Amino acid sequence: MLAVFAALIVTLPVLGLLLEALKGSSGIWAHLFSTVLPVAMADTVILLAGVGIGTAVIGTTTAWLVTAYDFPGRRMLEWALLLPLAVPTYIIAYAYLDILHPIGSVQGAIRWVLGYESPRQFRLPDIRSMTGCILLLGFVLYPYVYIPTRAMFLTQSGNLVDAARTLGVSRRAVFWRVALPLARPAVAIGVALALMETLNDVGAAEFLGVRTMTVSIYTTWITRTDLPGASQIALALLLIVVALVGIERWARRKQRYATDARRSRGLAPQRVSTAKGLVFLVLGFLPILLGFVAPAIYLVTEAWKRYRFAGISPRILDEAVNTIAIATVATVVTILLGLVVAYAARIRPGKTSGALVRLSGMGYAAPGTVVAIGVLIVLAGLDRLIDRTALDWFGVSTGLLFMGSGAAVVYALTVRFLAISAGGIEAGLSRIPMSLDHASRTLGQSVTGTLRHVHLPLSKTAISAAALLVFVDCVKELPATLLLRPLNIETFATHLYGEAARGTYEEAAIAALAIVAIAILPVVLLSRVGSNRSVAG
Repeated sequence: MLAVFAALIVTLPVLGLLLEALKGSSGIWAHLFSTVLPVAMADTVILLAGVGIGTAVIGTTTAWLVTAYDFPGRRMLEWALLLPLAVPTYIIAYAYLDILHPIGSVQGAIRWVLGYESPRQFRLPDIRSMTGCILLLGFVLYPYVYIPTRAMFLTQSGNLVDAARTLGVSRRAVFWRVALPLARPAVAIGVALALMETLNDVGAAEFLGVRTMTVSIYTTWITRTDLPGASQIALALLLIVVALVGIERWARRKQRYATDARRSRGLAPQRVSTAKGLVFLVLGFLPILLGFVAPAIYLVTEAWKRYRFAGISPRILDEAVNTIAIATVATVVTILLGLVVAYAARIRPGKTSGALVRLSGMGYAAPGTVVAIGVLIVLAGLDRLIDRTALDWFGVSTGLLFMGSGAAVVYALTVRFLAISAGGIEAGLSRIPMSLDHASRTLGQSVTGTLRHVHLPLSKTAISAAALLVFVDCVKELPATLLLRPLNIETFATHLYGEAARGTYEEAAIAALAIVAIAILPVVLLSRVGSNRSVAG
């Protein structure tokens, strides 16, 4: 019953979104189809195509580089290539808008070297463009392709490579003829995940002047106060999300044929010359430099300047409290619901429990802006119902109980990240033999007692890892927090968005640096897991 409730919590915003979209008149639909949707759809498709190609090329190339070749610095690159995951898309845009500003240090240094004195004499192409957005998102999101593709390369049979080399095929040709075709499902899955993150982005696209459907939803709702119109655009965006999920599932259907590491050794890296190794090291370090090192150095520098000039503002401390409080409450609620869903799938396996698990993961595929609109519709309606009932029965107005208390933000974050919680806990529970369940029940323990005395102690590592991932994602989440936070409540993410929108980048450097520092935690976890697997293999 609790698992059904958890799935219902996720599906309610989608139902609310559908009902609100139906309220819109035919005139609104005609306006959207003639003015808003064509531009937004075109920009979204171009951005998705560019980011998809970029992440596929960077992620696959770096994965093959550190898997197939042995050179100085390779082990460092293996985990360092994960670091751009710690930089949210809106922070990378925020940082590079200032780094590459026409009167900034980078362009100033280039003009000094070339002998120019004024930006009118020489300036780089404006980063505020579709090309700039594609490049920046590509260098931040490529780890979504790098992680599964490298795992696929590591588990591919070494016998296949040996057979190809015996037939006279070079190591480069092995990549194109053997390794890459076998890794295509992993590449497709990674690209699909990167594209979902691209669809969820609102800050980077808006900062860089790209009018995606997500940005159009935000402007239609906030600027034009047209909630039915925003709901209709959100439904169109959901169709794209469904298509991406379908691509991901299609790519995964044959993944089992690409791995046979259980029967043979994996791919052994080939030692290369020092000169070639240095070239590989530079190529591997370039995405790290652009996707993490450069923005991180910028944030540290600007945060230090801000600290020396005015210290740490009490506003930053208040935002830290708000950020941690909202993320903590949302994490606790999400982990509890995820435990309910995962445990229901364990004790009552079947089509029903499987469907509940899939429904609980639906929110993670939907962009935060779409989830925020659905949550607003549901909770605002509930607020009105409670207020009307209290006035009729007691003559007292309750006001905005949910929308004004931060409950809406917690609800939206729970819907967004319940899939991470349920998936992580389900993976931990799957490692516990069913014989322990049977033994516990034989000794008189109930289902709840077995959970408390057997499953929770044995799966605490998986639960802790899931809680860490959910907490960090809650801290990083911008769209849902930006749209649903109570008045006069700021978090690190919303503060950064506001300062970047005003062009006062230095004011938000400390908040941006704090987000990146917190986001490094799951990257460290992923690097340790990858290292352990490599050693175990």
